[in-house]
Amino acid sequence: MLANISVLLKDILNTNPELFYGAIFLLAFGMVMFSIPSVIYTSLRYNLFDRNDLHRKNHKRNISRLGGLAIVGSFTISILLFSTLTNYKEANFLIASCILLTALGLKDDVYGTNTSTKFSLQLTVASILVFFGGFRLTSLYGVLTIGEMNLIWGGIFSLILIIFLNNAFNLIDGIDGLAGVIGIISTVTFGVLFCIMHQLPYAFIAFALAGAIGGFLKYNWFPAKIFMGDTGALIIGLVSAALAIKFIELNKFTGTNHPAFFSAPAIAVSILIVPIFDSLRVFCIRIFNRKSPFKGDRNHIHHRLEKLGMKPNKIVWLTASLNVVTIASTIALQTLGNFLLIFLLIGVCSLFNIVITWQLSKKESNKNLSPVKANAMSSL
Repeated sequence: MLANISVLLKDILNTNPELFYGAIFLLAFGMVMFSIPSVIYTSLRYNLFDRNDLHRKNHKRNISRLGGLAIVGSFTISILLFSTLTNYKEANFLIASCILLTALGLKDDVYGTNTSTKFSLQLTVASILVFFGGFRLTSLYGVLTIGEMNLIWGGIFSLILIIFLNNAFNLIDGIDGLAGVIGIISTVTFGVLFCIMHQLPYAFIAFALAGAIGGFLKYNWFPAKIFMGDTGALIIGLVSAALAIKFIELNKFTGTNHPAFFSAPAIAVSILIVPIFDSLRVFCIRIFNRKSPFKGDRNHIHHRLEKLGMKPNKIVWLTASLNVVTIASTIALQTLGNFLLIFLLIGVCSLFNIVITWQLSKKESNKNLSPVKANAMSSL
């Protein structure tokens, strides 16, 4: 009986994979929707909150940071249920990496973790993915003047990329809904692209995480009832990095492989442009000011938009719109090549940041002029 059901499911998978994409999304979505209230209750019961005593926080009440547990749990269960249909054994390494990273994130959310411990465990997790799971880049198509890479250099570059994206998603998780919405845009886009490429395992992974984030967003939208914490942000960064690496590798030009998409590295960058640009920007500013690049501040793009008086939900919509436009434009212009496309992406983001800087300067000037005007009026 079970064997017949398995054969039937595989036949449906081969003929109508869209049904499974929808099913895995809804399964992950539903599990998070039903589990979040229990997480909130447990946090209330045991006083597990994001204490609002840090200068980077802007919420006025105690809110649980354990929402990432629901995201990881539903994502892992969904992948385990569907991975048997595709016989994708590499999923085991991804799940193992997620579990290890969840332990790190949970400890950090509840008790805090020092930088060395974070880096050591992130390096371990990235090594599992790169050297055992096969999530490793072998070429960058000339981006940064890097072409083919051997096992060592390709492995080192992939490790750096995974660790960077891990922390990049964590850094944009500063206002209600932002990391979640950008995470959904990233995973859904990768999911659709892998569908077009007929890469079922990676489409499953992408849609499972998208569903989990979607269910979480109901409780994380402004004003948030719960945060994803480091646990959720690190997992979104990890899986997004793994999907980006596989997307680039599967669209590599070889004698036997005919890629479905041109300029795969540029497309991957456009999908992840928000965390990439924001993180590189703040790292460069901190280093220029002779500060530790890992010391938090309120100089992220979403913080700067808050200074302009924008509400969190509007900041999320604006940032998401920028992300969608860059993705659509890059895919439409994919034949232009990686170098030109990545240059244009950086240019668009830089222009966006320049406009914010100009608006902040204008606001500050008006603020400084107000007392002068007041004094002039009082003298009349």
